[in-house]
Amino acid sequence: MAFSRVARKVFLALAVATTSTAFTTQSVLRSSSLLRIPLVAAVTSSSSSTSSGTCRNMSTLATDEATAVTTKVLEEQSEAYKKLVTKLQTITQLQRVEAVLNYDQLVFMPHADKTSAERGAQLSALAGLIHEKTTDKEILELITEAESDLESMDGKESFVDESRLLELEKKSFLENERVPAELAAKSASLAASSYAAWVKAREADDFASYEPVLADCFATAKEVAEAKRGDSDIEHYTQMLSQFEMGMPKNRIDEIFEEIQTALVPLIATVLASSTPPTTKPLEGTFPVDKQKDICERIVKSIGFDADLGRIDVSVHPFTTSFSPSDVRITSRFSEDEWYQGLAGTIHEGGHAIYEQNLKSSALTIDSALSMGTHESQSLFWERHVGLSKPFWRWATPMLQEKYDDFSFSAEEVYGAVNAVSRSLIRVEADELTYPLHVILRYGIERDVIEGKLPVKDIPERWNKSMKDMLDVDVPSDSKGCLQDVHWPSLAIGYFPTYLIGSATAAQLSHYCHKDIPDMDEKIEAGEFAEIKEWLTQKVHSHGKRYKSLDALLEDQVGEKLNPKYFIEYLTEKYTDLYKCE
Repeated sequence: MAFSRVARKVFLALAVATTSTAFTTQSVLRSSSLLRIPLVAAVTSSSSSTSSGTCRNMSTLATDEATAVTTKVLEEQSEAYKKLVTKLQTITQLQRVEAVLNYDQLVFMPHADKTSAERGAQLSALAGLIHEKTTDKEILELITEAESDLESMDGKESFVDESRLLELEKKSFLENERVPAELAAKSASLAASSYAAWVKAREADDFASYEPVLADCFATAKEVAEAKRGDSDIEHYTQMLSQFEMGMPKNRIDEIFEEIQTALVPLIATVLASSTPPTTKPLEGTFPVDKQKDICERIVKSIGFDADLGRIDVSVHPFTTSFSPSDVRITSRFSEDEWYQGLAGTIHEGGHAIYEQNLKSSALTIDSALSMGTHESQSLFWERHVGLSKPFWRWATPMLQEKYDDFSFSAEEVYGAVNAVSRSLIRVEADELTYPLHVILRYGIERDVIEGKLPVKDIPERWNKSMKDMLDVDVPSDSKGCLQDVHWPSLAIGYFPTYLIGSATAAQLSHYCHKDIPDMDEKIEAGEFAEIKEWLTQKVHSHGKRYKSLDALLEDQVGEKLNPKYFIEYLTEKYTDLYKCE
C-alpha cells in the first residue's frame, strides 16, 4: 500500500481541531504562511542554461542591494509610505501571534473543553484586533498618498518592489472592503457551523441531510466572490481561485488539467494491468516510533531544513507554520505499523518549511509565498522528485537497515514499495500516479456548481460516475466519496486545484534543475542536497510575491510558463519502467 500525498496543510489540521471558534479560510491561510532563512550563494555550472541562470542570480543579488537602498530613500521621502510599512508590519506580527496560538492548540495545548473555550476567546479577541487594523481606512489613504509620492519622484521606475507592494496591498484592501460586514460575519459563522454538520453527515453517511448546508456554503462563497470582484467582469470561480492561486484563471487550469487527464487515464489502466507490480513488503512490520523520528530528523535536516531556526513536532495532521524568519515549525505523525507515511510527511513539510525559510524577512506581503500552488510545488519537489527517486533510496536505505531489526530489503525494493500504485477511494491515501485524477474530479465539480451547471444535490452522482470513469473505482458510500474532504464545508472553494498545480510545477522545476545541475542524481545518492536547495532558492524562494503569477515566475526563471508535459513525461517514464509496461 502506498502512503503520503496526505493533505498536510495546517488548513486541514485547523479545520479538524477547531470546534469552539469560528473557522475561516483567511485565518487558516495566515497560519500556514510558513517560515524563511538566509539567501544562499549562486549556483554555478558549465552548462549554458546554468550560465544564464547564474547571471540572473547575480543580477538578483544586486537588485536586492538596490532595493534596500531605494526602500530607505522612499521611506525618507514619503512619510505616507513609511507609516504604511509600519502599519503593515504590525499586522504581520499580530498574525504571527495568532499563528503561535493556533500551533499551540494543535500540538501542545490540553484537550479539555474549558481549555478550548478559553483559547477560542483568545483567538476571537485577537482576530477582532487584526480585523480592525486590516480594515483601517487610513491604510487605503496611505497607499494612495504613497502612490502619489512615488509618481512624483525622479527615477520612479527603480522602485519596483515598492510599487509591487502598493499594488498588492491596494488590491487586497479594496477586495476586502467590498465585502459587507454582514456577509463576512455570515461566511465565518457558516464555516464553523457547516464543519460540525459535515462531521455529523460523514459519520452517518447522510449526504441528504447535509445538502442544504453545502448548498449554502457554495452560495455564500460565490456571494463573497461577487462582492470582491467589484465592477470587473472576472468569472466568479476565477475570483475564488485567485485567493489561493493568483493569476491562474479557470480557463488556464482547464487547459492544464485536460492535458493531464487525457494522458493519465490510459496510463493508469496500463500500469494497473501489469503482471509485475513491485512488492510492498518493505513497508510491512513493526517500526519503533523513536527510530522513525531519528531517521526523519536526519533526512529533513540533510535536505536543508534549518532546525536551529525551528522545531520538528508531532500532531494528528502533519503541517507547517511560521512565526518569523527565525522560527519555523513542522509536524509529522507516525505509526509503528508502517514507516513511510511519517517520513513522507516529514519530507513534504520540510519542503514547505525550506521555502519559507528562504523568503526575505521584511514582514511585508511582497516577501510572502507567491501562491498555494507554488508552495505545494516546493513540498512535492522534495517529497517526490527527490524522496521517491532511485538515487534517494540508494542513500537512505542504509539508514533503514541500521535502525530497523531484520530490515534486509535492497534500495531497489524500497524504491518499488514506496512507489507502488493502487486504486483508492480516498484522496489523501492515493499514490503519486492516481492522485491527480482525485484533484481533477473535485475541481470539475466545484467549478460546475459555481457556474450553475451542477446542482448541489447531484454531486454524489457526479462524483461516483467520475470515480468510475477515471479510476475504475466503485464508490460504496458518500462518506467515502463526496463527504470525505473538509474544504467545501470550510468554504475553501478553489483550493483543490493548487494541489495538482503544485505537482505539475514540481516536475517542471525538477526537469530544469537536472539541466542546470547535470550531476543532480549523483548528488542525491551521496546525500548532498545543498546545491539543489540553492537552485530552488534562486528560482523560487527569494522572489516572494514579486511576480504576478506562477506562470510569470516560471517564464522568467526557467524560460516557459507552467507546462504539464514535464509532469506527464515524468510519470509515464517512471511507472512504465517500474511496472515493466511495454
